[in-house]
Amino acid sequence: MKIPTQRTLFFGLLIALPLACSAPKQEEVAEKPAEDTVAGKYNHQPLVTDLYTADPSAHVFDGKIYIYPSHDTKTDVAQDDMGSHFDMKDYHVYSVEKPGGPLTDHGVVLKLEDIPWAGKQLWAPDAAEKDGKYYLYFPAKDKEGIFKIGVASSDKPSGPFQPEAEPIQGTFSIDPSVFQEGADYYLMWGGIWGGQLQWYEDQKLVPGRDGQLSGLPEGDAPALVPYMAKLGGDMKSLSETPRELVILDEKGDRLKASDNDRRFFEAAWMHKLGDTYYLSYSTGDTHYIAYATGDNPYGPFTYRGNVLNPVEGWTNHHSIVEFKGKWYLFYHDTQLSGDTPLRNIKMAELTHNPDGTIQTIDAMKK
Repeated sequence: MKIPTQRTLFFGLLIALPLACSAPKQEEVAEKPAEDTVAGKYNHQPLVTDLYTADPSAHVFDGKIYIYPSHDTKTDVAQDDMGSHFDMKDYHVYSVEKPGGPLTDHGVVLKLEDIPWAGKQLWAPDAAEKDGKYYLYFPAKDKEGIFKIGVASSDKPSGPFQPEAEPIQGTFSIDPSVFQEGADYYLMWGGIWGGQLQWYEDQKLVPGRDGQLSGLPEGDAPALVPYMAKLGGDMKSLSETPRELVILDEKGDRLKASDNDRRFFEAAWMHKLGDTYYLSYSTGDTHYIAYATGDNPYGPFTYRGNVLNPVEGWTNHHSIVEFKGKWYLFYHDTQLSGDTPLRNIKMAELTHNPDGTIQTIDAMKK
């Protein structure tokens, strides 16, 4: 087994260093003038500066924070509303012993070419640990261009990961994330527009649907929501029929499709504090990370507000993790490139208020 090359990067949440002191690869990160001025616009600095990274899923394994992002690269694919320009082909894993410490890049841990069923587009992943084994969950389009959720495993949180020959049966769409509670593991997924969730009825692909609007509810119709199912003991299969994670407004009604500031778009994530379950997600075309709360992992969940206001760049994708008594938000923006398909991951401390609400974070200085 080849041991991934480790590189040490500055973990820039607490210490805002000029970006010019990094050494970006020439083919990936272009030089930008007036770095000090550019960095001063933002409340948090990029964690990785020699690659473009996005969609950071953070977990605590072996006393360290491990980050599982997607890897943006330059592409000739034209930008469109289906996200064709997000043409990612591999995954890296990063770790850090404490916020503000040096970040370690464990190298490429999974490549598109090593996944037998996958055709293209390795989008936002997530990871989980059970009994000393580590699992990387990822979306990819199959050979017919339909998104499915795959899984790969490793003996180490840093990988490399060995993929299964087929996607997880019963899954579809994008943005897998895992919520663990005791011995139970729950897999969530889903995303509209390029995530293809609108192409399904009763969890079955409807022939002939194509594009971001085909099958998408409109007006006062209930908005689409993410799905959840408990994972089987092997962590590679579903042990139950997937359920919708219903999101309600303050009156107890399902959020409407036209409620773009609050309805689910993609990037479902769950964490728990006390007896409260927090479902957070991206609103997509309105660019918020919103959250809703419930009293069990299956919901229903009631909309409460925003975790993160819009960032620079079109997309907004996150994770939330507790580390040594403090909570942290991981997210991305386009500080390094100024271009939506080329993003960089960041981190911010997150605060829960005594009443259970979350203090909204601003990525940009006012």
